[in-house]
Amino acid sequence: MAKPSFLLSFMFALLFATSGVILSAKYSNITNDQSALLALKSHITHDPHNLLATNWSTSTSVCNWIGVTCGSRHHRVVALNLSSMDLTGTIPSQLGNLSFLGWLDISHNNFHGSISIQLAYLHRLKYLEFGSNNFDGEIPSWFGYFAKLQQLYLYVNNFDGVIPSTLGNLSKLEALSLGENQISGRIPNSLFKCKELKFLSLYSNSLEGSIPAEIGNFTLLESLVLESNYLKGEIPMSIGNMNFLQLLVLDTNNLTGEIPPTIGNLASLQSLFLYHNKLTGEIPHVIGNLTSLKVLYLMDNKLTGEIPSIIGNLTFLEIIDLENNNLTGRIPTPPPSSQWYGAPNNNLIGEIPSSICNCTSLTGISFYENNLEGTIPKCIGNLSSSLMVVRLGNNNFHGQIPENFAKGCMLKGFSINNNELEGSLPRSLGNCKGLNLLNVGNNNLNDTFPSWLGNLDQLQVLILRSNRFYGQIESFDITVSLTKLRIIDLSHNNFSGYLPTFFFEHMHAIRGEYGKKVDPNYMRERNITKVATEVNYASGLSITAKGLETEFQILLSIWTVIDLSSNRFSGEIPKILGDLHLLIVLNLSHNCLIGPIPSSLGNLSELESLDLSSNKLEGRIPTELKNLGFLEVLNLSQNNLKGPIPQGKQFDTFTSDSYMGNLDLCGLPLSKNCGTDEETPAKFDRDDDDGDELNWKFSILMGYGCGLVLGMSMAYIVFTTGKPWWLIRIVERVRQRFAKR
Repeated sequence: MAKPSFLLSFMFALLFATSGVILSAKYSNITNDQSALLALKSHITHDPHNLLATNWSTSTSVCNWIGVTCGSRHHRVVALNLSSMDLTGTIPSQLGNLSFLGWLDISHNNFHGSISIQLAYLHRLKYLEFGSNNFDGEIPSWFGYFAKLQQLYLYVNNFDGVIPSTLGNLSKLEALSLGENQISGRIPNSLFKCKELKFLSLYSNSLEGSIPAEIGNFTLLESLVLESNYLKGEIPMSIGNMNFLQLLVLDTNNLTGEIPPTIGNLASLQSLFLYHNKLTGEIPHVIGNLTSLKVLYLMDNKLTGEIPSIIGNLTFLEIIDLENNNLTGRIPTPPPSSQWYGAPNNNLIGEIPSSICNCTSLTGISFYENNLEGTIPKCIGNLSSSLMVVRLGNNNFHGQIPENFAKGCMLKGFSINNNELEGSLPRSLGNCKGLNLLNVGNNNLNDTFPSWLGNLDQLQVLILRSNRFYGQIESFDITVSLTKLRIIDLSHNNFSGYLPTFFFEHMHAIRGEYGKKVDPNYMRERNITKVATEVNYASGLSITAKGLETEFQILLSIWTVIDLSSNRFSGEIPKILGDLHLLIVLNLSHNCLIGPIPSSLGNLSELESLDLSSNKLEGRIPTELKNLGFLEVLNLSQNNLKGPIPQGKQFDTFTSDSYMGNLDLCGLPLSKNCGTDEETPAKFDRDDDDGDELNWKFSILMGYGCGLVLGMSMAYIVFTTGKPWWLIRIVERVRQRFAKR
């Protein structure tokens, strides 16, 4: 009986010993994890929210620290997530001691420096995200030894060099994101060994060369993003092998050739971005096979031929943008699900299809700069509850503007300039409370000033130029008073009466604070549809600035213009114009303005162009205009100005053309010399004071005469008496006194 008792005791002892070893190993390993994380904490130089400073303490278990997750089986750190904590610091080599770590995410912080080599010991790592930091140097080649790695995100950093060929060893890799770095070179062929890859994003780098034909090996790929590089050559035919591809982004490269017909094989494709390339040929009809397609961006290429009518059958297609190509023919029927339908800057003909009225979710139409004709569909007003942007300028539309813009109208940009439209500006546009830009310039509209515009508190750009608007702009009862207006162009109409002073009083967006700079922003609308779509309101906007007709494709909100030229405005220039401190262009030329140039215009510190030509202005050019340090263009010609032209600063850069037709002006750059008048006090500068001027000149001559007689007398005394020391001492004392001063 002794043997069994001894054996049982031995087994219990062995069990306790083994348990002790296991427990000892367990707590020893968690201690290693704690040391590694405390090393990371010591490398954090800025923790603005005190997330680690107070929580990562040895008084609490590591598994309870913020951002730390431990495994239930081994009680080791298996995940570390410190994303979006605004942390600043570097990565210590000790972090590689987290040998059970499978998930590491420190994205959207301010970590910097290179990545330590000891991270290569993280053999269990499956997910690694270092995106949106400031890491630099080359991407470590030993990333390729993370045999279990499935997702690698290094986007938005400062990595340079080439893509390591060792990444081809990551046989389990499903997602690779290296976008927005400084990576150069070619896409390595070894990368195509990653047969499990579903997401590949290499956008905004300096990659070059052609897209390898091996790209078709990614048969499981769902997203391919290679935009904003220097890739060239043709899109490979093998791209049609990606049967699961949903997102294809190849825009902003130097791709040439035709769109391959194999693109019609991508039955799962939802978004196709090929814009900003040099693609030629026609849009392939096989695009009608993409029955899942929602977004089609082909703008800024050299595509020719007609728009395939089959796109009208793509029932899920929401965005069609074919801008800036050489497309011809008619506008095909849009898909009923269309939210954005545009093909501006092409050679399209015919009318806008009436079927566009069936697109009840339409948020924007853009067909400016074509050869379209007919009338603007009346249903445009009915669609205004969803429609945000209408751009139909630079065509041949005739008839009247639709008048049925309902209450709740969502319009933000309405551009129908450079057509042959007639009638009046529909008052129902006043229902579009969010309107930012209204451009009806260069038509045949015949109306008085639309005073109801004063209720549009979001209006920033108002263009009524080159129409037949007439009458006085009376002060009207307005609720909001156009307080955000930055650009107003009423030129080349028949407006009369005094300049609308009440306009200038309420232009708070241009008044600003004297000497205070304003941050520039682009005038555009983002996310205009469910899928992100950006619209620049200024496309096709033409403004006379600095004496030249300037067309904008994109417009900064700090660009401020008042152009009331070529009308029949009378009276004096209001002094209140000097309060518009942020004004860049002021054009009041070709009117009937009288009186002096107000000196308050010298307060327009941002002014770059001033045109007051062809009026009846009189008096002197205010010397305060020398304060306009940014003034590049000045035109005061064909007025009745007189006196000397101010000298110095910007005035030294203007030619005589700026002053021609003012017969009484003098001084450079004119050939007429002002003589002594330039130094004459203002009280002698009177047209009706010729007698006083004669007396003044006679007094000067008398002074010269008396001085001459006195000087000759003194010379005679000196000559006859020798050296009159008394006179010399007086002169010496005077000279010494002035020398001390």
